Amino acid sequence: MVVFDPSVVSLVLLFCAAFAAGYIDALVGGGGLITIPALMAAGVPPIYALGTNKLQAVAGSGTATFTMFSYAKVRFEDVRWLMVSAFVGSLVGAVAVQFFDASLLNFLIPTVIVLIGLYFLFAPKQTVTPREAKMSQRGYGVSAVPLIGAYDGMLGPGTGSFFVWAGVSLRGQQIVESTMAAKTLNFATNIGALVVFVAYGKVLWTIGVLMMVGQALGARLGSKSLMSINPGLLRNLVIVVCFVMLIVWAL
Repeated sequence: MVVFDPSVVSLVLLFCAAFAAGYIDALVGGGGLITIPALMAAGVPPIYALGTNKLQAVAGSGTATFTMFSYAKVRFEDVRWLMVSAFVGSLVGAVAVQFFDASLLNFLIPTVIVLIGLYFLFAPKQTVTPREAKMSQRGYGVSAVPLIGAYDGMLGPGTGSFFVWAGVSLRGQQIVESTMAAKTLNFATNIGALVVFVAYGKVLWTIGVLMMVGQALGARLGSKSLMSINPGLLRNLVIVVCFVMLIVWAL
């Protein structure tokens, strides 16, 4: 078990980072590219940063998910099997990252982020209105969902945006609808990955619990904003967050 003794200033900054990440994640995803660099900048070793990030992310994605369910914006019956698929994919990814050299992700992550940003940039009409699905619910649940889940288990940043993109491009969903459903899937992937990181002892609990509070507060505010946000504005936010994530990752 790693020994980590952060300063009060570091704890305050990590709390603020978690709050900001919770708010952004509830809207468009990408909160992990705020919290993971913040944890590493505070001196947390990378594998512990991933595990601790999952602990605090559960609070944000869980708050957003239960907000969606409580306001009937998403029906549990419509997403439960997709959540199971996302959970299983995340379990596999989180186990793999304990042993796998993930250096290839340094190329894949920015590439995928660029593609998602370009998709939303050049397909505005398709993202603000529903259209015909290119993939059945079953096919979606056994392909895209567990693959994104596996990515979240291995690393995580941008997972929410990936789920939004998949819902829009593969299931023909309108962007706000896709974003709301993405909250539930991201919650499932965070739980799956957290189970593995806890089992391997790669979570710093004190920092993680503190950041959970910030995540929950930010996610609650972001979820409320999502219910009334203009679809066109949300599309623009996805584009901005994608390219900001790319810049952060490059740094």
